[in-house]
Amino acid sequence: MQRIRLSTNVTTVSVCFVILLLVSIAIDDVEARRGRARGRTKSRMQIGLPITGKYRDPESDQYYNNNNGAKITLASHFDYEYVLGHKIAFLCVARGTPRPTITWFKDGVEIFSHLYLHVHEWYIGKDKVKSKIEIDPATQMDAGVYECTADNMYSIDRRSFKTDFSIAFD
Repeated sequence: MQRIRLSTNVTTVSVCFVILLLVSIAIDDVEARRGRARGRTKSRMQIGLPITGKYRDPESDQYYNNNNGAKITLASHFDYEYVLGHKIAFLCVARGTPRPTITWFKDGVEIFSHLYLHVHEWYIGKDKVKSKIEIDPATQMDAGVYECTADNMYSIDRRSFKTDFSIAFD
């Protein structure tokens, strides 16, 4: 009878030890996943960027690092607070060969001129374009994230502008 109890106790202790061992391994694995370095390395590998920043294929390097690609050289300030009823204006200047095309977006949707929103565009030389949007009068619905996108056959460049309104008390 004592022999059976001893055997049962040894078996119980062995099972408990195995369970504790498995739990400690699982906890170590979870803690390892919480670190940021592992996630960063993994995401870098997912998008396929070489660690050196250079492309293995010379043709790809020449295409993506082309000096004629669209580049925004001047843009409005990122964070903009406007007063309801006043004018909002954003500026975007880009350079590239061929001359880039500038497109404006609000909250990810392309915007076009209408009664209260005007898009002005000026061509400067053979490789530069200046674009400006004006919203007058500004309403609560005009708050959001605006984006200027300059693109030509070689590259795309973007700048974002976050807007929010304030109320002026006279």
